[in-house]
Amino acid sequence: MRALPMAVSRAAVACATPASGGAVPRRSMLLSTAAAGAALQSDPIRLTAPKLKLRASAGAAQAAATSFSSNDEAFAWAKKDNRRLLHVVYRVGDIDRTIKFYTECLGMKLLRKRDIPEEKYTNAFLGYGPEESNFAVELTYNYGVDSYDIGAGFGHFGIATDDVAKTVEIVRAKGGKVTREPGPVKGGKTVIAFIEDPDGYKFEILERPGTPEPLCQVMLRVGDLDRAISFYEKACGMKLLRKRDNPEYKYTVAMMGYGPEDQNAVLELTYNYGVTEYDKGNAYAQIAIGTDDVYKTAEVVKLSGGKVVREAGPLPGLGTKITAILDPDGWKSVFVDNVDFAKELE
Repeated sequence: MRALPMAVSRAAVACATPASGGAVPRRSMLLSTAAAGAALQSDPIRLTAPKLKLRASAGAAQAAATSFSSNDEAFAWAKKDNRRLLHVVYRVGDIDRTIKFYTECLGMKLLRKRDIPEEKYTNAFLGYGPEESNFAVELTYNYGVDSYDIGAGFGHFGIATDDVAKTVEIVRAKGGKVTREPGPVKGGKTVIAFIEDPDGYKFEILERPGTPEPLCQVMLRVGDLDRAISFYEKACGMKLLRKRDNPEYKYTVAMMGYGPEDQNAVLELTYNYGVTEYDKGNAYAQIAIGTDDVYKTAEVVKLSGGKVVREAGPLPGLGTKITAILDPDGWKSVFVDNVDFAKELE
């Protein structure tokens, strides 16, 4: 498979046009190009030398102004920071086919779509409400690449619905693949089902009437659950919403997030007994998270022992401030300045 694009160019920004026409959102291209290449290699975005020097200088000055007096102060700040999950980024082999499946079978709305011919990719944002307030998926299609390796580390996305059986029947009628029929979850009462989209991504359909956030979960497998929980609590400021051990089936899950599970999208971490690492493939890319200060965020991550793979600072040509990190298992997150993100959606 050919190398996938990593560079961010002014030309790419200039031609990023939504499918419906109109004004071009000043959208951070890292969140798109990361989908094109970051899961294959975790290098920071490539910039020209002069811009890199300017960014590094500005970043160093900002970092010096945001130093914490102690680790406890840093971790406390992360807990108080205004954060939420913005969107999840992954690659598909036929973007129109996937859009059709998500809108017709899963009831999502196409929020925007743009083609970037200079960078040879197209991306689309879908979800159940406006990006200003709802979690969304960002699909990326790289020209000429019709399949990806999902790997064993990625688990599934979760969708909450009023009627699981009805959703499953719609998926089946449209030719979709149902991998688990509706029924109570093992060891519980919640009615669930599992389906697969055309690229093989799994979706757990959960019966949860009246939820304000139907796109409710991203499940990732980790090799050390307590280590992962500690990282997401300290470095990312998340709360441990609940933890459940299932010795009969030899796995433990932890729900992490920024608000109640029935009202917000959450990260579901799964530990399978005795499995310490997973093949991540090259399909899933990252989660984007909003923050009031990317510089402080990067500093907290470092104090937590995490890895910053893109230092905090503005993207050239856009000014949107971001930082990118890896958790202890190598899963990537990108933090985006809340004010800049809101401006991009105007």
